[in-house]
Amino acid sequence: MTETPNPGRSTSRRRREGPTTHEVTFMIIIVVFTTMSIALNSLHHEDVARLGGNGMDHHPVLRRWRRPQLKKSLQEATDKIAQEKKVATRAQPKKAATHEEVLTFPKKTGEHSLGDLKCAAFGGPDDEIAAKEMMYWSDIPSDSDYVSPFKRNNDLKGGSIQYMTFEPDGGGWNNIRMAMETVVVMAHAMGRTLVMPPAQGMYLLRKDRNKQQTDFSFADFFHLESLSKEHAGLDIITTEEFLTKVAMTGQLRNKTNGEVAFPPSNRTNWDGQDLKPYKAYMRDVIYTPLWSPSDCLAAFPASGEPHDVDDLHNMHATIKKEGSLNFDQYLDKPTPVDAQPIDRMRETLGGRGRLCIYDENMQKEPVLHFMCYHKMRVRLLTHYYAFLFFEDWKQSVWEHRFVRDHLRYIDEMQCAAARVVTEIRNIAKSEMKDNPDGAFDTFHIRRGDFQYKSTRLDADVLYANSKDYIPEGSVLFIATDERKKEFFNEFKKHYKVYFLDDFKHLFKGLNTNYYGMLDQLIASRGRTFVGTFHSTFTGYINRMRGYHAEKDKLEGYELGQIQSYYFTPKKQVEAMRKYRPVRRPFYVREFPISWRDIDRGIGDL
Repeated sequence: MTETPNPGRSTSRRRREGPTTHEVTFMIIIVVFTTMSIALNSLHHEDVARLGGNGMDHHPVLRRWRRPQLKKSLQEATDKIAQEKKVATRAQPKKAATHEEVLTFPKKTGEHSLGDLKCAAFGGPDDEIAAKEMMYWSDIPSDSDYVSPFKRNNDLKGGSIQYMTFEPDGGGWNNIRMAMETVVVMAHAMGRTLVMPPAQGMYLLRKDRNKQQTDFSFADFFHLESLSKEHAGLDIITTEEFLTKVAMTGQLRNKTNGEVAFPPSNRTNWDGQDLKPYKAYMRDVIYTPLWSPSDCLAAFPASGEPHDVDDLHNMHATIKKEGSLNFDQYLDKPTPVDAQPIDRMRETLGGRGRLCIYDENMQKEPVLHFMCYHKMRVRLLTHYYAFLFFEDWKQSVWEHRFVRDHLRYIDEMQCAAARVVTEIRNIAKSEMKDNPDGAFDTFHIRRGDFQYKSTRLDADVLYANSKDYIPEGSVLFIATDERKKEFFNEFKKHYKVYFLDDFKHLFKGLNTNYYGMLDQLIASRGRTFVGTFHSTFTGYINRMRGYHAEKDKLEGYELGQIQSYYFTPKKQVEAMRKYRPVRRPFYVREFPISWRDIDRGIGDL
């Protein structure tokens, strides 16, 4: 289309003598941004080259730049921008980040509701079968709306977002899992945004390093993306997001000299990297509580008011005056979950002499960092419920439900376990008379690098110690790290024995580092289970069995009793057949307080 000339003006244009003021400004802006872009690319590619790449080969012009000059130019530009921003905002009050501004945990494909178990995408089985076999958790909508008193108070006051960071435990997977559970519950209780550690190699989870993933984040084992999305009281972000949003904006200072400190090499993505510099940095710039679960009980007041903190101290002082605790007084006589705080504290103390309280000083800290540092004996090697005490009983049982219903293994593992359990039941139905439900029994026999040598018994002794609990001729599934299967020949004389290896055709393609979790899920479904004392692997099997017993109202569920035993030591063989209070060392076994009567008070918060 031909443009119709405007009769009110000439269609010819006068040649200008030079650019206008606006054009000069625009050109300067273009030059500045181009310069900064080249500078940033240079720094980036030099870092790539330093890490073993060859990132500058496709930018020959960048080789003429010198790193010191670039740093100086960038620093001058950054300082100028910061100064202008400071002047512009000097008179403005600090604006708290809103809930919508919190960086969210990256969502995975196949995001789903935590209350469901859908197996179609993972090769089955049917959802109804999978739910019947594996689902010990419940979908409680009102629980998802609960916000802790500290977060609620902070939000009402318009406070800034507070964070919690942590280092995974340095032990095996179940030690790592236990510490993670503790930190997640603390983050919710404190109303803090939880920062998940970088993806990293974990002890004994590095099989076939060159063939499959061996650097893991906790999102590879738990549905953290759904957890963060579904719960109003808990936000979860990655380390990279935290460092970008907080550290790289100058909000972290060295605790010794008070100077702003940035991450080593200004790195924000530490996935798969050597984490020693990262850990040292986090310890240097963030308040680090030296809480030791074996020495103190971490106590949370019912509110942030000073009088509630005083109440906790007074309760503890009263209990100390009473003298040492007689643990036998709680044998099959649990303290009601809704009892008075002092009664619940008395049982939960477990012999510890002091409290670690989330007091006003800690509440004011913008970031808390929980480290794993063996030299300082700082390690969260404990069960969350054995370490954390809540003055409000309704919050206490809520935290138990929170762990049960939401900190569970991902669906891919659950579905694979459901397929194996279904197959074992079919075998039991066909090979055993009068077994319409396909009942089978399970063992966990720890051998490997286990430091508790007293549990390393010969097969004939293991059989002798367990034969009274497993009927002759039963189908028996054994979870074990013993590679020489001939070790179990003694059991094969009495039972129809199966191992995870016998069902590999049912979970082709599953990361082999998940096999231990798969063993746990399968073993948790046995009619009777016999495990290894001191083993946190056995412990988690028992806790899941407790969840199932509570849900299915199995014999003894009112007292938290489960159909589980230990091979040794003799005095502990039938320990899980009675209610017992938490007691040091807490990690050697699970305790019924984590699953007994925890559905009380739903909707009352």
